[in-house]
Amino acid sequence: MKVAIGCDHAGIELKRGLLNSILKEYEIIDMGTDSTDSVDYPDIAHKVAYAVASSEVERGILICGTGTGMAMAAGKTKGIRAAACTEPYLAELSRRHNDANILCLGARVIGTGMAEKIVEKWFSTPFEGGRHARRINKIEAL
Repeated sequence: MKVAIGCDHAGIELKRGLLNSILKEYEIIDMGTDSTDSVDYPDIAHKVAYAVASSEVERGILICGTGTGMAMAAGKTKGIRAAACTEPYLAELSRRHNDANILCLGARVIGTGMAEKIVEKWFSTPFEGGRHARRINKIEAL
C-alpha cells in the first residue's frame, strides 16, 4: 500500500518513530516536515490530502500536536475523510464506519507505542460498506 505521511514541527519525533517501526512495511511518501523548525500545519495537511484525493496514494497519515488541526485542514479537501484518533478502537471505527482515508495523530497526546497500535488497527480494518456507504455518499455530496 502506498501511503503519504506528513507532520508539523510538533509531530516530527512521532513521525520518525513510526517510519522506523510499523511503517517500514509500506511504500511511504514523506511530505515533510523534516525538522523542528516551526511550520504551518495546513500546508502539510494540504499536500497529504491532495495526494490521497488525487489517488497518488491510497491513504495518508498526518501528525501535529493533537491531530485536530491536521484533521480540520485535511477535511477541507474534497474526497477526504480525516479522523483524529487517540486509541485503536477509534481508528477501527473510523475505517469500519467512516471509511477514513487519512489518519491524524497527536504527538502531544499519545506516545509512539500507542501510535503504532493505532496505525496497525487503522491499516488492518476494512470499510464495512452497507448502511455506512449510504452515509459516506451523503458526506461526499456535501
